Amino acid sequence: MKPMRALVAMIGALVLVALPAPASSETVTVLDLVTAGETWAGEVVSVDGELVGDFGRRPNGWVWTQLNGDPYVTRPLVDGGDPVGGNVGIGIRMDESLAAGLDPPGRHGIRGPVVRVTGTWRWHDARRQGESFLDVVSLEVIEGGRRLPMRTDWTSALGGVALLGLAILVLRLGRSTVYPRSGAFAGRSDAANRYPIPGSVRK
Repeated sequence: MKPMRALVAMIGALVLVALPAPASSETVTVLDLVTAGETWAGEVVSVDGELVGDFGRRPNGWVWTQLNGDPYVTRPLVDGGDPVGGNVGIGIRMDESLAAGLDPPGRHGIRGPVVRVTGTWRWHDARRQGESFLDVVSLEVIEGGRRLPMRTDWTSALGGVALLGLAILVLRLGRSTVYPRSGAFAGRSDAANRYPIPGSVRK
């Protein structure tokens, strides 16, 4: 019996070695997927970013939203971040169970939840009319959403007030300007100019 048990154990070990290992993910950035998406077509990747826009919930249980991965995720402009270009984002699709309990996505005055999502990168998916998106299977919240401080750009505000004042001044000056009369009726009253006496105009 002992040789038989040893043989069974050996066969079991060989089977375990032959089984494919669970797919491991490669960590990439949103910018990587935007600029070189073909490189990771069909691959399982992990990406960090901020959920923004809205949660588009579908009847079939999918939730669509956008994941931004630009510098404003960690340092929004109102928090002292520097303007370094536009937003960079990708579309993501996840099961509604993954979206349950998430803070509202980012928009004006709100920084959305910062998450790490893992899934398959669908590059120009033919089933979605060529759309590229991340098919998410797991989601980890790195930092919850929060309200952003609302600050007034006084330089722009004062500049706008100054331009408005200048426009009003120009309009008033234009209305009060008296243009000199010229021609045959120079020096006569407005009424006389508008209604000249018949025969008083020399030809």
